[in-house]
Amino acid sequence: MAQVRTYIGLGANVGDAEDTLAAAIHSLEALPGATLRGISRLYATAPVGLPDQPEFRNGVAAVDLPAGPDPETGAVALLIALKGLERAFGRRRRRRWGPRELDLDLLAFGDARIRVERPPEGVSLAATQPEGVSLLVVPHPEASQRLFVLAPWADLAPDLVPPGWSESVDEARTRRRRIEGPGAVRPVARWHEGAWQPT
Repeated sequence: MAQVRTYIGLGANVGDAEDTLAAAIHSLEALPGATLRGISRLYATAPVGLPDQPEFRNGVAAVDLPAGPDPETGAVALLIALKGLERAFGRRRRRRWGPRELDLDLLAFGDARIRVERPPEGVSLAATQPEGVSLLVVPHPEASQRLFVLAPWADLAPDLVPPGWSESVDEARTRRRRIEGPGAVRPVARWHEGAWQPT
């Protein structure tokens, strides 16, 4: 079966976030037909939107997965799997930008540009839904403006120009770093033999 390279954003700031993200990576690797191709460094990042909460741990995973009969079907199947994992790890409904037990975002699905209705099991657990949340949009519509996504993504695919972007992931990272400042994200660990190792 044909496979497609996907990039999945990882985030958590409730409980032992590093352990949660490590377990989530192993769960991604266990998805049917999945082949783990790379894990970024783990970053400590300042919370966005609601500053009065613990800092986050963020990373990105590169995973080859079954492409499905078409990109839309494959991406929706992956989205449902990701939201299922969030629930399995105890994610609860909270206000937007609030603390998260686990956040898994589909950043890119090969070279596909996708805009489709989410099925009910693929809807986010954010308590307040911004306009357009019922749609699955790939590449992730906010990724190019989020340094906590771009920094780890650039570890894995700096030269990648996601479909619809006018710059590479690394160029976007550099642009956002100038805006947010060098202290907005900092690497704290690397993935080695199935576990985080402090840097």
